[in-house]
Amino acid sequence: MSFETILTSEMVADHTGKGYWLDRTITDYLDDWAGRTPDKVAFVDPRRSVTYAGLKDEVDRAALRLLDLGVQPGDVVSFQLPNWIEWVVVHYAATRIGAISNPLIPIYRQREVGFMVGLAESKVIVVPQEFRGFDYPAMVEELRGGWPALEHVLVVDGDGEDSWNSFLHRRTDREATELATMRPDPNDVTLLIFTSGTTGEPKGVMHTHNTVVAANDALPERLGITSDTVFHMASTLAHLTGFLYGARLNVQNGATAVLQDVWDAHRFVELVAEHGISYTSAATPFLHDTLQADNLADHDLSSLTRFCCMGAPIPRAIVREAKEQLPDMVVLGGWGQSENGLVTLGIPGDPEDKIIERDGFPWPGMEIRTVDPEGRTVPAGEEGRLQVRGPFLFVGYAKRLEMTRDLFEDGWFDTGDLARIDEEGYVSLSGRTKDVIIRGGENIPVSYIENVLYESPKLEMVALVAVPDPRLQERACACVILKDGVDDFTFEEMQQFLAGKGVAKQYWPEYLRVLADFPKTPSGKIQKFQLRDQVKV
Repeated sequence: MSFETILTSEMVADHTGKGYWLDRTITDYLDDWAGRTPDKVAFVDPRRSVTYAGLKDEVDRAALRLLDLGVQPGDVVSFQLPNWIEWVVVHYAATRIGAISNPLIPIYRQREVGFMVGLAESKVIVVPQEFRGFDYPAMVEELRGGWPALEHVLVVDGDGEDSWNSFLHRRTDREATELATMRPDPNDVTLLIFTSGTTGEPKGVMHTHNTVVAANDALPERLGITSDTVFHMASTLAHLTGFLYGARLNVQNGATAVLQDVWDAHRFVELVAEHGISYTSAATPFLHDTLQADNLADHDLSSLTRFCCMGAPIPRAIVREAKEQLPDMVVLGGWGQSENGLVTLGIPGDPEDKIIERDGFPWPGMEIRTVDPEGRTVPAGEEGRLQVRGPFLFVGYAKRLEMTRDLFEDGWFDTGDLARIDEEGYVSLSGRTKDVIIRGGENIPVSYIENVLYESPKLEMVALVAVPDPRLQERACACVILKDGVDDFTFEEMQQFLAGKGVAKQYWPEYLRVLADFPKTPSGKIQKFQLRDQVKV
């Protein structure tokens, strides 16, 4: 099938002419490194490892067999796999023949998977036989009647003809030379990835080969990445963070990536020591977990020099603790979305205040601005709607082109976030246009209050959400999770703590809810729309 996009010849000429779009695919990089360093380990997962030569062989075999199944350029291949090497093979094999990869997050169930595969009109879906106690083939069988376009189901670790192993080793009359003739146009859609659902109905974000290659191309210069870097990824590869920095960044640089299919800080510490991991990208809770790991002092983690926290503020207390416990490691904050990759990231050497109070500096080619409700640019330091343009931007929501166009103003994509941009160009996110607490006409600085509460020695996690109020329109509710061994945290304690920190009284939350856990996306972001429903008063 063919998806309509907002890509224009003018955009192609502009980004290509400026050197941001390189007209390369991820399999071009795979071929390069398989030729140059065939015996180097490309990926390690909890089950096995694979060299660059071995990965290329698996990818080519899978690509030929997808052709045997009738998969054509532009067809969608869905896969709901954990962070296993098979995930990478399916994605690269689809890329090799010009098919569109549609990765699905493993925790999605009937409602989400049914909607996403149906909208994508996928021709093939690949699932595990079982992961974390869930029967994926049974779910697919239940949903299959609603997917008229689906022709084939392949099961990793399954038995019989539909097993991945049988598929990969099935005899074919096709020759590998056929694949060279099928290299896709780098401006074709290669990725259909659904938003992680922090604001309602998932949307199918479409990226081309050029947009996702460009999103990774600038990282080596800023972060000191080389072919000797050892990457790590525990966030699902089906989230854009995992997709870019877990499944592709190493291959674009000829490096090794270590994958975790289930996050466990204790095991991460072991993996760092075992493989010399030097770089990981994850949400802030992953950093907190690492610092609390009971085996941290027992292992050499000196190789870990970069911890990039994506998508959430980094509390000052955590940054300082990281500096004390892991002095060789630089913690950097970054911001991006499924629609635009990574837009900003801190710069190694930034002072502490820049790391804590800002969400990074734009990548080369990516521009940011803040505007008022009428679309006028606001001065440096003032809050406004955050807009983005540049070579990493997506090319549309699948089958939602009018929705896509509605979010653009003269080429600028409206992110739905509120932010401030300082005089040096660093951005500081302050909330979402749909996640703002307005109490009696006064805007409550959500991120600021959360950051202050994070400094309490009693609190593990904090999220500020709005609750309706008939007189003031909204009031603020502080949702907190207590640290291990802490029995309680009272409303009066919270008030005393905020007073001691010098927080203006009009900003104090008027409700407190102590919870056992928060609803989160697979990448670790708190789903505030669900949290609001839980704490209605």
